[in-house]
Amino acid sequence: MGLFTLAEARTELARLLPTLDEIVRLRADAAELAAGGSPLGGLPEFKAAQARLDELMESVQRTGAELKGFAPLLVDFPSSMDGVPVLLCWLEGDRELTWYHRADLGFAGRRPL
Repeated sequence: MGLFTLAEARTELARLLPTLDEIVRLRADAAELAAGGSPLGGLPEFKAAQARLDELMESVQRTGAELKGFAPLLVDFPSSMDGVPVLLCWLEGDRELTWYHRADLGFAGRRPL
């Protein structure tokens, strides 16, 4: 996959937000189901939640975005700024794409756009 422009990444994120929201919800359901004694069900429901999570995470990665974290959910969009490789960075709870970090620095180097 290629690099995203900022506009392309923002458009893709807007399209992905419902999927990302579902991942967050299913992650909580799976944790509750794994603990047992949940009104959500038992082992069959846990396995179904896991399968759906796998499907959703694969759909995110098929866009060219990189799923970097699961709890909290972290998604990077490969890009370039002034010829420097960067990752446009979305963190669970964000509603827009407003952060980036150099590809060689990782999340610790996160800066506002």
